[in-house]
Amino acid sequence: IALLGNTMIAVLKFIAAFFTQSASMSAEAIHSSADSLNQILLLIGNKRSKKRHDELHPFGYGREEFFWAFMVAILLFFGGAIYSIYEGVHKAVHPEPIKHFWWAIIVLGISIVIESKSFMVAYKEMKKTTKGSLAKAIKKSVDTNLIVILLEDAAALSGLFIAFLCTILATINPIFDAIGSMAIGLVLC
Repeated sequence: IALLGNTMIAVLKFIAAFFTQSASMSAEAIHSSADSLNQILLLIGNKRSKKRHDELHPFGYGREEFFWAFMVAILLFFGGAIYSIYEGVHKAVHPEPIKHFWWAIIVLGISIVIESKSFMVAYKEMKKTTKGSLAKAIKKSVDTNLIVILLEDAAALSGLFIAFLCTILATINPIFDAIGSMAIGLVLC
């Protein structure tokens, strides 16, 4: 569900980024692409962690799940963060008004709905494992993939709300588009 949702969102955001020339929308498109690659790497880690033990790995491959989650955190999110911050700085130096404002608003609205659904699925799965607060459930969980998906979806929703707000504010002053891109980069970090 997370992979399908993030892929659909990434495609929509790239289309909107092309038409709007918005730094915030471009940063969000990169964020969603990183999220999609995140899901693929987590699926690889999940599959590899279920391999049976062998002579070279007498205790099995279970720890590979942690390796792939680490790769997601370091490579994808950090790379996306650097690009988003760079794009924001570039737009701050050369601010331009957002073109086709409604493309951005509609795509961000659709993205918020899709990402909220993905977050709720992960949230419900997490709450099945532990009663009490979400922080307690995350702390007690041993399902690395679920923790990564839940936190990634939370970060994605944060980025979407930042982009939505900054896109609206960019109609007043284009510098808000640059601020939105840099803020999304910080969320990715």
